[in-house]
Amino acid sequence: MLFRLILLFTVVPLVELALLIKLGQAIGLLNTIAIVILTGVVGASLARSQGFGVLQRIQNELAQEKLPGDSLFDGALILAGALLLLTPGLITDVLGFALLLPFSRIFVKMYLKKYFRRKIQSGEIHVHYKVEE
Repeated sequence: MLFRLILLFTVVPLVELALLIKLGQAIGLLNTIAIVILTGVVGASLARSQGFGVLQRIQNELAQEKLPGDSLFDGALILAGALLLLTPGLITDVLGFALLLPFSRIFVKMYLKKYFRRKIQSGEIHVHYKVEE
């Protein structure tokens, strides 16, 4: 796990930097900076609207005395997408937008649900919960 984190925090920024340099050479410095700023502004706006939508769904589900499992998952993915969009770079922007857009987020959510289900069934993740009456 530590090795993966080291790779994540060293390789990804280096690749992002290389892509930004190549993009800057291809379209110019000011255009590259404009793209980085534009994706940040559009991403922040999208994260805000998606976040408020999920918050409303959570409130509605709680008002109906339902557990907001899927909505909480969506909220976590929207937060992750927003954080990725705050990181300058093309790869993180693509991943961030994929987590913010509902039609692509559903595939990530399905994958993660299967992943966690396998981990729980194999005993790698232990779930402890208390049912209150």
